[in-house]
Amino acid sequence: MEPLTVIAVTVGAGAAVVLAPFAIGAAGFTAAGIAAKSVAAGMMASAATASGGGVLAGSTVAVLQSAGAAGLAGSTIAVVAGVGGAVGWLTATAAALIS
Repeated sequence: MEPLTVIAVTVGAGAAVVLAPFAIGAAGFTAAGIAAKSVAAGMMASAATASGGGVLAGSTVAVLQSAGAAGLAGSTIAVVAGVGGAVGWLTATAAALIS
């Protein structure tokens, strides 16, 4: 693997792990609950409507609220790092093809 690719994968994985909690909070999933008039509130309303009035355990909204309230679990951090690394690899590969 090229050194630039290794750097891109590493930076992508690290940035994803560091920025994920900020993105979750900015969407409205907070330690105090779902913020009013946020993206999270819209997601919760849609999920509740789709499921007949409640948010299903294990749904995307439930998982994101859990992460907003308690932080990311170790397994979630691994997935986020993997996705960030994949984005870094794709970026490095695209840059190599362009140049």
